[in-house]
Amino acid sequence: MNRRTVLTAASAAAVASIAVAAGGYARSRYAAEPVIPDVPVGDERLEQRESRARGRTVDFYTAVPAGYGDGRGLPVCLVLHGASKTATDFPALGFARFATDSVRRGNPPFVFAGATGGRLAWRPAGADDPQRMVHEELPAWCAERGFDSSRLAVCGWSMGGYGSLLLAQTFPGFVRAVAAFSPAVSPGDDTFTHVAALRDVPVGLWCGTDDGLLADVQALERALPQPKAAGTYAEGRHNFAYWSTCLPAACDLVARVNG
Repeated sequence: MNRRTVLTAASAAAVASIAVAAGGYARSRYAAEPVIPDVPVGDERLEQRESRARGRTVDFYTAVPAGYGDGRGLPVCLVLHGASKTATDFPALGFARFATDSVRRGNPPFVFAGATGGRLAWRPAGADDPQRMVHEELPAWCAERGFDSSRLAVCGWSMGGYGSLLLAQTFPGFVRAVAAFSPAVSPGDDTFTHVAALRDVPVGLWCGTDDGLLADVQALERALPQPKAAGTYAEGRHNFAYWSTCLPAACDLVARVNG
């Protein structure tokens, strides 16, 4: 680790400036911004780690629910970002607040953790292997922080939703659940070819009804070896304004299987 930055109150203010919901979650069809629970931020950190799998320094993000100290002993939900975001965007997207909100709604606590994986669809490209980083290095970094890296779930959106599904298929038993928001899948790709590997893995699927990926996501649902464990198809587009409305239900799934 080269440096560690513990996010300050200024960072929290930046989160709040994006969107804070005072009494619930956005359901507006054309919401422009993520709607984030109006709850406290716990121990939220953005650090840099050397990734051998990626051959570079990457940003490493963690968020512990407010009231749970440094999160020692808590299970982890890995976060795989889409093509237009990196781990540096996670504070502004409100992951720390969603972690706290989940607990306040009665769920067992867990930690969000993620790192920047580039735009490689979470697959290896030459010497750059973000999937190996998630499989090998992220759990090790979490264990160094005292989190319980034996209890892992994964969530992701768009490219990261595809990567989350592929991670569970490539490494059976690695994660206890997958929550995929508008995953960038298409019939015939690896997520369909290896869909049988998702047997016994609770899978949540969400997609907006105004999202061009809707038909493909629904096709993947039909191909699953068992019914999806969570997820809906509600009004929304391919953006975090919609995905922010899905995160509470995804947290419910993660907490249920990982708690």
